[in-house]
Amino acid sequence: MTQELLLHAGGKVASLNDLRAIPLPEETQTYKPVNHYDLATNLAEVSATLLTGYVLEKSQFGLARDGAQMFGVHTYRNGSDSLGLSIGFRNSYDKSMSVGIAVGASVFVCDNLALTGDIAIMRKHTTNVWNDLEEMAITSIYRSRHNFHRIVEDAEVMQGQHLVDDEAYRMIGYLYGNGVLTPRQIPIVKKEWLQPSHEDFDDRNVWSFYNAVTEALKSSPPNKIMEKHIALHAILTNVQERNPIWKP
Repeated sequence: MTQELLLHAGGKVASLNDLRAIPLPEETQTYKPVNHYDLATNLAEVSATLLTGYVLEKSQFGLARDGAQMFGVHTYRNGSDSLGLSIGFRNSYDKSMSVGIAVGASVFVCDNLALTGDIAIMRKHTTNVWNDLEEMAITSIYRSRHNFHRIVEDAEVMQGQHLVDDEAYRMIGYLYGNGVLTPRQIPIVKKEWLQPSHEDFDDRNVWSFYNAVTEALKSSPPNKIMEKHIALHAILTNVQERNPIWKP
């Protein structure tokens, strides 16, 4: 995530101190809010214990709806110069979305996310939410290494798949039709495809297209970010296996 994170969705980049400063909603008999700050720091602590051989590279956060919605990513390095293992998470204070955790990778040059697998979701902010969250976090982080290595392999395959403009344009329409892209995000994808902001994506291949799309997805609202990234990855890896979408 760059400084563009959530800005187009009415949000803003935030610090860990910003998360701590947002007042926690009042707890009731049926609703137990999860603190943005506690969620971020607890995930970092659990990750530090479980991800042996990985070092925390950076943590980034975005807030929307005056702090009621939060999305964050912890990114870890294990020697790769291009991709880092990422743990994405979200939370809300207005009951607009459940607590969620997803794992995958971040592209170091641009902070684009690549998420795969399922989102671990705590559907309700209930009395036992923290016990359930701990179990959910441990399970997700255990799976993170597998997901990360899978994305590294997928990226290598995508880099070997040549792509021409007409094929990229057809895929933009396919992604829009399947709800991954919004109309406002389409011009961003086209611009990043034709004139990449980073020279790493100058090559005309599926990986460059992938990153053009993830650049546009930075403008997604917090409650949609993880689902859209996972859907994108599923579609493009499915294309690798069956390939007809790229053809006229």
